[in-house]
Amino acid sequence: MLKTLGIRLVVLLVLLPILWSSCRKDFEYSPSAGNLEFSKDTVYLDTIFSKISSSTYSLKVYNRSKKDLLVPRIELKGGIGSSYRLNVDGVAGSTFFDIPILAKDSIYIFIENTLDITETAQKEYLSTDAIVFDSGANLQQVELVTLIRDAVFLFPGKFKNGPGASFSLPAENGTSSQIEGFVLPEGQLDFTNQKPYVIYGYATVGPDKTLLMDAGTRVYFHKNSGLIIGKDAALKINGALSEDDTFLENEVILEGDRLERTFADVPGQWGSIWLTSESRAVEINYLTIRNATTGLLVEGNDSANTPTLTIKNTKIYNSSHSNLWARTGTINGENLVLGNAGNSSLKCEIGGSYTFTHCTIGNYFSSGFRLGPALQISNYQILNTGEISIKNLKKATFENCIITGSTTNELSLMSETSSMFTIYFNHSLITSNPNTIDQGNPNYNFNNDTIYRNIILNQNSDFKDTSKNEFNIGFNSAGIGKGAINKALMVPLDILGFDRTNAPDLGAYQFIEEN
Repeated sequence: MLKTLGIRLVVLLVLLPILWSSCRKDFEYSPSAGNLEFSKDTVYLDTIFSKISSSTYSLKVYNRSKKDLLVPRIELKGGIGSSYRLNVDGVAGSTFFDIPILAKDSIYIFIENTLDITETAQKEYLSTDAIVFDSGANLQQVELVTLIRDAVFLFPGKFKNGPGASFSLPAENGTSSQIEGFVLPEGQLDFTNQKPYVIYGYATVGPDKTLLMDAGTRVYFHKNSGLIIGKDAALKINGALSEDDTFLENEVILEGDRLERTFADVPGQWGSIWLTSESRAVEINYLTIRNATTGLLVEGNDSANTPTLTIKNTKIYNSSHSNLWARTGTINGENLVLGNAGNSSLKCEIGGSYTFTHCTIGNYFSSGFRLGPALQISNYQILNTGEISIKNLKKATFENCIITGSTTNELSLMSETSSMFTIYFNHSLITSNPNTIDQGNPNYNFNNDTIYRNIILNQNSDFKDTSKNEFNIGFNSAGIGKGAINKALMVPLDILGFDRTNAPDLGAYQFIEEN
């Protein structure tokens, strides 16, 4: 017994120094001597709107030496008056003292910025500061840069005594979701290019009112936000051809309010532009819609004698559902580019009347599983109750168009024989390989010249870069020179303003050989 206790005592005495040394907290730190390294020498925070916080950005600070270092001071150069905010290794503030960094280790600094420039006359302001490490001869610093943009903010409750609005936004299979919005007052019905507009919630155009958007207007929508053209209301988007095809200075652009580069191609960032069935005629020219849930939701009725929507020279892409979703709509479209979408690029259901000339409908969606073909047409909808809603498809005409995508079948034609289903494709390039179920369907009889005339089937479109929704056609496109001249004369210029009347190409873009 005593022998056993003696052995245990000896073991304990041996282990105590080891355990004590392994739990030490009093590391010997050396003062930093200006030899810190950084993951970047300047932190560029993406453009933000006035009064809206930026995303959180990170900076990594490295101690490459073999010694544990103590940084005497880390602070914002602008002090407590800076618009920037820091979090150093888990602690928030603007000034930090005696920050340890172990040998061959690093720490994180997180950075945010918020600044109000609405009281100034400036539309844009470059907000700068720096993170300063140590002082004197050992001073090091990392620059901070943010571009702040002033904007007009529109949101529920902004306008005193302004009426609210509640709507049931249509969804698949006859379902709907309740959304809350606000009615735009008289003084906010003319959007200009002087400042961008940022919308929270669904802005609604009221009865007998028209919302105008001038050339160069920029509108940014927050999550679950959008625009509703209500009963007896109208929308006129008066964009114009731009000289710079990258900046698009004269086009009207509608997109989400996340301006960070990482959100540039994220689908479904905001809701939709909803043209209700009781809205008046809507006219759109030179518009770009991107990263919505549904770019344009167009509802109509059987009794419409004038187009629900006349839309020209417009690009809609990267919607998480559909770019253009029409339900018993009446649409005239020219020079449209309906690009990548999580469902269909163009979806026309429950009948309607549609004419599309020189349009490119191409779906190469790669941000998730795609649920639909590039083009889907039907004269009915199966409701979640099991009932079927059927309306006449008076016409769906596609001339000098391209209809294609990343799958072997990009055309869906679904009809109930009890109602009209009138379709016509003329001088168009189509990707279609009907499955065994549809092979006997007369809608896919490409030899029937009452439905299909001068069709180019399953040939190469040779687009510039579908991953970037760049649908300009290249030298190897099967659509070059294959357009009907009489239709080209109705739309003599392509979406970039190039003449196409001599030898028209299919789609919205005329092939132009680069020098």
